Amino acid sequence: MENVITISEKANHYIELEDKYGAHNYHPLPVVLSRGEGVYAWDVDGKRYYDFLSSYSALNQGHCHPKIVKTFIEQAQKLTLTSRAYYNDCLGEFDKYITGYFGYDKVLPMNTGAEAVETALKLCRKWAYKVKGIPHDKAKIIVCEDNFHGRTIAIISLSTNPEARDDFGPYTPGFEIIPYNDIHALEKALADKNVAGFLVEPIQGEAGVIVPDQGYLSAAKKLCEQHNVLFIADEIQTGLARTGKMLACDYENVRPDMLILGKALSGGMMPVSAVLADDEIMMTLKPGEHGSTYGGNPLACKTSIVALQVLKDEKMAENALAMGELFREKIKALHSEHISVVRGKGLLNAIVIAHAKEDAAWELCLRMKEEGLLAKPTHNDRIRLAPPLIINKEQILESVEIIRKSLSCLD
Repeated sequence: MENVITISEKANHYIELEDKYGAHNYHPLPVVLSRGEGVYAWDVDGKRYYDFLSSYSALNQGHCHPKIVKTFIEQAQKLTLTSRAYYNDCLGEFDKYITGYFGYDKVLPMNTGAEAVETALKLCRKWAYKVKGIPHDKAKIIVCEDNFHGRTIAIISLSTNPEARDDFGPYTPGFEIIPYNDIHALEKALADKNVAGFLVEPIQGEAGVIVPDQGYLSAAKKLCEQHNVLFIADEIQTGLARTGKMLACDYENVRPDMLILGKALSGGMMPVSAVLADDEIMMTLKPGEHGSTYGGNPLACKTSIVALQVLKDEKMAENALAMGELFREKIKALHSEHISVVRGKGLLNAIVIAHAKEDAAWELCLRMKEEGLLAKPTHNDRIRLAPPLIINKEQILESVEIIRKSLSCLD
């Protein structure tokens, strides 16, 4: 069936503006959004869509959650930024709240997810020299193939994705890349006494929601403990109730030595990220050795406290668990020849498209857009399906019906 894509003159105006004046570092779906509420977003022509990307899981609490918006507006009218040159009356409250929430001694707040990953890498190296006693400039951090931790120079240096790496060298040394979900490869890599940390996503989101074998994370944590190596969990996309637990690591009762959070930490209001660790690690950093003008700003602190509270008050982890199981069950029940794999945990899910056409997943996303559901492919043949965690049974069933109907474009 032919895929007919409709773009209004109004929408096209905004698309052309971006195309003419903006860098071409993204390839968005041809839809121009102007409003969001809950699980829905509306385009400039007033058409409503289910948002099944949730801004890469930054909108776990849904678009414009009223409690979060209220707090954001109240604080925005009082004090937004002080820098860390002064104390403010919000940061200490946030520090106490989030460390209590996740059970760590200290937090280091930043802005973007990539900044938080960079912070964790620096902190790991500092700990390596000051605590573990690794010789100067010899510290190594182990990472996994097909990871996605961001796009800074250091982070692309540990990437295996040619799109992220090519033509951006020279690369930052100090990283060893091993296969994901391979405990024997990790054990072998840990034999090197200069290894300081193991940085891992509990589920590889950008790679297409790759869920490791049960027991992989707990076995990895145990090996890290045996070798005095820091287990660093990048829960930027998997954390904050997305997978049906507050953290994806909770499925195996793993407590990371360093926990990296971002995205939904502000409920989609602004960039807020954080690294949590205990004193032995965090207190290796001294004044002036790391920082951020906006990190820990009053607006972010107040907003994040409410964003975290809402997750618990509205039982979003429990809902993500139940709705995720329902979603996967119903997608599998479609028995579509075009879907080869359905996988995920909670409301972080993906389908793998089996089709002769290389851009079949993109074609399907275009058709779903026409039918009223927004999602986007990753790695050509995989479509991540991750709605806000407030979605209900009726909305799940309606969304599955849209996907079923849209699949006909691949017949």
